[in-house]
Amino acid sequence: HVQLVESGGGSVQTGGSLRLSCAVAGYTRGWYCMGWFRQAQGKEREKVATIDSSATTYADSVKGRFTISKDNSKNTLYLQMNSLTPEDTAMYYCAASPSWCYAAVFRSWGQGTQVTVS
Repeated sequence: HVQLVESGGGSVQTGGSLRLSCAVAGYTRGWYCMGWFRQAQGKEREKVATIDSSATTYADSVKGRFTISKDNSKNTLYLQMNSLTPEDTAMYYCAASPSWCYAAVFRSWGQGTQVTVS
């Protein structure tokens, strides 16, 4: 079992930047794929970015603006978000999968951190 705790959300103006963090605690071994998801009010959850040992992937809507990374020494996942627009407003969640990203099944989820862009 692994616990995920997001932080770093907040309110920012259009064009601004935020960096989200996801602290991973508990049994951290065996979680091969990590991802960031978001859900805007009234919309379905969207996969934003994923990362494993071999690759990163991004939703088309964030390519070139967002960067996913992780620091294994700190057991922390990051999402650097630049050039934010109001369309990026959502609750952001990190998640972990026990399989590689190409076959990810995200079974552990954080509580989310709100990002609001105005």
